[in-house]
Amino acid sequence: MTKRGRARSRHDNENATVAPKPRGTVPPSESGVKYLRGPVLTAMCVLLAGSVAFAFNTVPLAGILRQEFSTSDYIEANYVAPTADNMKMPAKKRNLIHIYMESVENSYYSKDLGGYMDVNLMPELAKLSDTGVSFSNTDKHGGPQQLYASGHSIAAMVNMWAGTPMLAAGAGDGTQMSYPDFTTTGDILHKAGYATEFMLGANGKWGGLGDYYRRHGDFLVFDHPYAISKGLIPPDYHEWWGFEDDKLYEYAKTDLTRLGQDSKPFYFVLENADTHFPDGYASKRMTERPFEKHYANVIKYSQEETVKLIKWIQAQPWADDTTIVVTGDHRSMDKNFFHGWDKDYNRTVVNFILNPVQGTDQPDSVTKNRQYAPFDLFPTILSSIGVEIKGDRLGLGTNLFSGKKTLVERDGVEKINDEFSRASAFYDSHRETKATNQDIRQDRK
Repeated sequence: MTKRGRARSRHDNENATVAPKPRGTVPPSESGVKYLRGPVLTAMCVLLAGSVAFAFNTVPLAGILRQEFSTSDYIEANYVAPTADNMKMPAKKRNLIHIYMESVENSYYSKDLGGYMDVNLMPELAKLSDTGVSFSNTDKHGGPQQLYASGHSIAAMVNMWAGTPMLAAGAGDGTQMSYPDFTTTGDILHKAGYATEFMLGANGKWGGLGDYYRRHGDFLVFDHPYAISKGLIPPDYHEWWGFEDDKLYEYAKTDLTRLGQDSKPFYFVLENADTHFPDGYASKRMTERPFEKHYANVIKYSQEETVKLIKWIQAQPWADDTTIVVTGDHRSMDKNFFHGWDKDYNRTVVNFILNPVQGTDQPDSVTKNRQYAPFDLFPTILSSIGVEIKGDRLGLGTNLFSGKKTLVERDGVEKINDEFSRASAFYDSHRETKATNQDIRQDRK
């Protein structure tokens, strides 16, 4: 909660000078009080009730009160647990690579592609996206609706990985966050015999993220401290969040080569960071800056390098047996870049799947004008590598390849956000860690 102004002390009144009342007089403030007391008190009660109702729905305190005293069974009523009865792995297991592009939105495309820009900041990514399957909320480039408790990096991962929001995540300062214990893609693929690795340039201890991956799939966590321990960077090396994406991609090539030579299928998750707010990180290798805004140049360079990595992957001998998923994690939180934008423009994150088992020739009824959430990508990604899903639903998600209605299409964004903002006893019973800092403002991002 934000700090309020100084509370009025009882000593402020005790120290005030009060003039004595003259004997035999009735102060004007008291002369009509017996006639006004009823109406005044009634009016005051109405105003107070209205103020409380307004605060309950608008200020940060409202979220805390809502989660304490207002309940919902929406998650329990709609959650489908992944089990051996409703999932079947394919006979031939495919490799899976998931690349999270920090804060990368469809808005960075040009207007003719569904973006907000006069000039396309991501021409290479747009071209690559068109070779795969992308699910859009429009008839152009688009993506999922960013619902309550999905608007920061870790929450986005939980949504796409476990098919649920990350409620009351807390600990925006980087200490332990509140993680759910719902079955994840990592759990499923590790149990199926996959080698698992999570690579990022930051410290995996931030928010307990590295341990979350270890608990749910026994991942090798390749992070900033790991790179130091392997002698890849000096002990005092620190660029941006740890080490920059240029290094991240080189390390990814090395580890993917090793994984590709193994007989086991692999699941490799990579999270880049150069496009993180504020303003992003300008690589020392960036030689062109065609745009006036610094963040625009960072976005352009970052997507170019991501595309180069993906094309390298596609050229490897194991590429035919590998599905690549590319998603933005959440809408950018950069303030300056979006200043003055039309608030009616619906900002969504990029998403596309390369080499899914379903093929890329999908009907527009499946891929266009879809209303969906990040948690729908949980069963969709599993389906893209050949996992058969009974009923096409896992977690709160719907397999988008099936064309079946999602929860967002059935119930709408407003209702789901309202349900998620209320306390869920079912969700609380599935918490495996507890946030150090109980700050629900993370949920509202």
